[in-house]
Amino acid sequence: MADRYRPASAMQRTREGNPSKTPIKEGVVIPRAILAEPDWSGVFAPSPFAEVETANARCREVASQEWRRVVPVLEVAAGIGEVDHATVKDLCVCVARIDQAERDLSERGLMVTAERGTVKNGAATIAAQYRTQLARYIRELGLSPSARTSITAPESDDDDSDIWD
Repeated sequence: MADRYRPASAMQRTREGNPSKTPIKEGVVIPRAILAEPDWSGVFAPSPFAEVETANARCREVASQEWRRVVPVLEVAAGIGEVDHATVKDLCVCVARIDQAERDLSERGLMVTAERGTVKNGAATIAAQYRTQLARYIRELGLSPSARTSITAPESDDDDSDIWD
């Protein structure tokens, strides 16, 4: 089903037909790039407090693992460029923060005792908000099965594929 808030891609409109006969724009083509992994200590800064530093060290590791897992796939499948660096970085931060919130929920539980009695753990709300944002990044970058159907693979620059060369 089409997303009513975003126009269909050129490939999708061609595949499904173009009853309105409006011109189909091919879209912007960006130069492909190999993205360098960011310095996660800039996002998850070292802290003098042991508990915060432990959490930040884990976030740095989780974000780095996500970067190493996702970027090679995106470089081949979606043909990402340098302009996508911030989006992919934010995706990795979302994954790390969800991990941090889930660890807090596992340690302290869904309900915590506070000044006014037993209340919902704030990490549950934080995790939900990050998951909403993560779902957007997954859709935009084509990382889910349904999102991959709307992405066309970039043209191969390999001239070696022709056996007659």
